[in-house]
Amino acid sequence: MTAFAAFLDDKLERYIELRRSLGYAFNKQAGTLRAFVRYVERSQLGAPATRTMALDFVLSFGGAADSRAVRHGVLRRFYEYLVVYDPQTEVLERKAWSRAIPPPRILSEAELTSLIDACSFISPGNPLRGRTMATLIGLLASTGVRSGEVVGLDRGDVDLTNGVVLVRKTKFRKDRLIPVHPTTQAALRRYARERDTVFPRPKGESFFLSSRGCRLSATGLQTNFAKARKLAGLDNGKPLRPHDLRHRFAVTRLRLWHQQRADVQALLPLLATYLGHANYSDTAYYLTGSSDLLAVAAERAFLHGGAA
Repeated sequence: MTAFAAFLDDKLERYIELRRSLGYAFNKQAGTLRAFVRYVERSQLGAPATRTMALDFVLSFGGAADSRAVRHGVLRRFYEYLVVYDPQTEVLERKAWSRAIPPPRILSEAELTSLIDACSFISPGNPLRGRTMATLIGLLASTGVRSGEVVGLDRGDVDLTNGVVLVRKTKFRKDRLIPVHPTTQAALRRYARERDTVFPRPKGESFFLSSRGCRLSATGLQTNFAKARKLAGLDNGKPLRPHDLRHRFAVTRLRLWHQQRADVQALLPLLATYLGHANYSDTAYYLTGSSDLLAVAAERAFLHGGAA
């Protein structure tokens, strides 16, 4: 094995260990990276790792453009890790290939607070509209439920006494119970009181109401979310969708478990159940590695003589 291939092989195995410490199975990605090292060895390529090297490797495979985009994404993130050890490593372009599904945007605590606060300015003449969105966004962020599941909630599905939400007929045709944090429970109670004051005789059983007193629609949610996002100054950079709050919940939970030195692998099935997934592979899709999550996981993985 050439010196450069041996260097890559050593670093990628440490990188794989790091990613798995975050709870990823990382099997297909590991296979891609090991194939890349074999490609470098077979082609007798020398340091540093370059864009041309990565593109030539990705193009050496057949298949659809999406498959190439996935391989390129795996290499791009490995290159970002590799540059710590070899500053001459070339950063790969994010837009070398486009995928059908845009990557999630993980909001910081300050950004989430700004988004919720901005809801009060959506419709100054109709305060309930802003309160509806603020409470709804808080529920999305604190529980990871899908936006479609939230607008589908009826009053009887939200137990304001015990702090439990019943989500009916989810994506996988199953019902599930979701316990909520006491602060979320208190916010739901406040919203229910204000909602019932404005609409003492609602037009239906929906928990979240539109400005007309009927069920808030998916379109209404998207429209008001876009207004709040703009008012919060979050329209710049990567697009933000309500579904990104589901990603944020999963990442935040994983980071907290690492900080608590919990057995993450043992707890992942609980996270999958809470999110309403039939398979753990569906949950892994949401575990995007944010910078603070990577930092916490790396600190833990490398503790007591771990990988360096």
